[in-house]
Amino acid sequence: MALFGRKSYQTLTELVLGCQQRQPRAQRAFYERYQGRMLGVCVRYARTVAEAEDIFQEAFLKVFTHIDELIKPESADSWVKAVVVRTAINYYHRTTRPQEHLTSYEAISEPPASDDHLQLLAGYDQEALLGLLARLPDDYRLVVNLYLVEGYNHAEIATLLKIPEATARSRFSRARQLLLTFVNQHGIQRHEFLG
Repeated sequence: MALFGRKSYQTLTELVLGCQQRQPRAQRAFYERYQGRMLGVCVRYARTVAEAEDIFQEAFLKVFTHIDELIKPESADSWVKAVVVRTAINYYHRTTRPQEHLTSYEAISEPPASDDHLQLLAGYDQEALLGLLARLPDDYRLVVNLYLVEGYNHAEIATLLKIPEATARSRFSRARQLLLTFVNQHGIQRHEFLG
């Protein structure tokens, strides 16, 4: 359907094809389609909102540079998210010193073995949870986001972050315990929070 001689993009496939043909209107619509959602993803990985915006801009430069490589336009949603997550991880690697560790968090004892981490996400206000995640050290925040939010397993996280799998598991375990500590500090008892 044309509106005043301009092409209207009815489907995601049409939108992707328009971007692959370098149509400015399609690129603008594509950018706007993902801006809110993917900026939210960037916020989970960044230390500040400004840093999240930088990650988002860098990711979208990659998206538009490599959109011709997207063979199945209907898979654009997952492809864009993967580009954004990889860009956030690369940004982390570039901006974090190799030996940077926050030793005050390393002394936390291992939590009891249980599977309550999924309830941790489900039982808390999203804005408050983002605030708690932002308080985690960078190493821990990355692992928590990749595991709980993005759905990667520990082996995949280890590969993405270029660390041993045992380190990925340890960071997740310590981050989980730290999140529970933060929740308790906010006056919510564990049994109420996870109940």
